[in-house]
Amino acid sequence: MAGLSPTQLRKFQEDGFLVLEGIFPPKECDIMREQIQKIVAEMEVPSHCRIEFSTQAEEQLRTQSNTDYFLTSGDKIRFFFEKGVFDKEGNFLFPPENSINKIGHALHAFDPVFKRITHSPQVQELVKSLGLEVPVVVQSMYIFKQPHFGGEVTPHQDATFLHTEPLGRVLGIWIALEDSTLENGCLWFIPGSHTGGIFRRMVRVQTDSVGITSFIGSEPVYEDSRFIPTPIQKGGLILIHGEVVHKSELNCSAHSRHVYTFHIMESKGTNWSQDNWLQPTPELPFPLLYT
Repeated sequence: MAGLSPTQLRKFQEDGFLVLEGIFPPKECDIMREQIQKIVAEMEVPSHCRIEFSTQAEEQLRTQSNTDYFLTSGDKIRFFFEKGVFDKEGNFLFPPENSINKIGHALHAFDPVFKRITHSPQVQELVKSLGLEVPVVVQSMYIFKQPHFGGEVTPHQDATFLHTEPLGRVLGIWIALEDSTLENGCLWFIPGSHTGGIFRRMVRVQTDSVGITSFIGSEPVYEDSRFIPTPIQKGGLILIHGEVVHKSELNCSAHSRHVYTFHIMESKGTNWSQDNWLQPTPELPFPLLYT
């Protein structure tokens, strides 16, 4: 696997994202999905942690970010669920494997399969061709986008949640483990929207040992017509600039849209903001990408 061509590099710099088909063989995608099935089969979720995942800002703060479970997940493998999958007692209304929204945020560090993919030659070559010198991995997620009710993700910039000084140092790597289509909730981007800074930040406010989060600023209302869809086949990869505006729609289809995604930061000459929700820990300093 070679890195990006000059044309691809220019397109990424202009648009803030780049769709690359055929980066991983289908078999690698199947291995990741099989590994996740094992993790889900063995998961134990304490009832008080059965929080539901949402990107609507107020719900997000109330139900998720204010819980220790989320805020201390940066160096662990933890489970976050779709809306409406628990009864009032916190019992599953649907099979657990069909109820998960995502698993985060340290698969890249603690699971051998995802660690190998994160540091794979394909990823290292792509990142080197973007000119990153000392990239570190800050977080990872497995996103399920369940059939029929895989929730929408409202327009956002990743740097809202993963802020650096200076900006422009965060890169998302998004790997399609199944075909990602218009019907099952592919990503949509506003090309060129990575050049105007960020509009909103989620910060951790220290109130006790863990703290809570709050938002500074507000997300503008974006015209739907500015977004373009990026369907991609199984094994494809999308590079995502930390400030490009993107979203995905509700999955109304009968097919899931499994994805493994992680974020890296150019650590050379960069300050990771101390009030980001996610912080490196003694147990898990941000690992170097290049091996």
